[in-house]
Amino acid sequence: MKPNILVIAGHDPSGGAGIHADIEAIHSLGGFAATLITGLTIQNSQEVRGFELVPVELLLRQADCLLDDMRFDAVKIGMTGSVEMIHAIAGLLDRLPGVPVVVDPVLVAESGGALSAGTVPEAMLRELLPRATIATPNLPEAQRLAGSDDLDRCGERLLASGCPAVVITGTHHDTTDVHNHLFTATGRTTLSWPRLDGAYHGSGCTLAAATATLLGHGHSPAEALARAQDYVHQCLRRAWRAGKGQLIPNRLP
Repeated sequence: MKPNILVIAGHDPSGGAGIHADIEAIHSLGGFAATLITGLTIQNSQEVRGFELVPVELLLRQADCLLDDMRFDAVKIGMTGSVEMIHAIAGLLDRLPGVPVVVDPVLVAESGGALSAGTVPEAMLRELLPRATIATPNLPEAQRLAGSDDLDRCGERLLASGCPAVVITGTHHDTTDVHNHLFTATGRTTLSWPRLDGAYHGSGCTLAAATATLLGHGHSPAEALARAQDYVHQCLRRAWRAGKGQLIPNRLP
């Protein structure tokens, strides 16, 4: 049977990132996505112009309705937007004991533009990362969460929050190869592949959603992450341009 994946994330009207990206990745990898939309963004493939959060009470009422009907095999969390929303999501996760959780700590869109309030990083460290199985920040997000520019200190600080595995993605580095750095209690492991030309809209969402789906299929965190990274690379190789800005990963086979 298909694993049920609960996605808690924002809506991107351009279709490149957020809930759209999550659903495509999950269905492509043989899962089924149920969604709780935290916020509505004003963005396209070029820029973010703003966002409005969904009332927390509404999101929790939707969650109650889903949990009355469905069991979930994994959870993917993307844009949260506020401390109040993070607190509500943390309470929801406590109602799903033993379910693997992937947190993509979305703070800024890949095309630029804030997608959270200023105090969100501290709340993520305090309430979401301790409940996560894997966290997948990009380097700027990790630096903001950890309060450090040093890669190893970022990994150590995020592990210290209670998250057992942290992947700091290297798409924002200007290097010949892309280097993703996995931090666990046993140290740092670096996974690399050739950098593709162009800039991409929604690659981080795709990685987190794919990882959650593969965890839902029963893969170990290390195996789920390795398979998810390979899937993302294939999606980027097939990417296309829907608008005037960043390329859109082709998540469907």
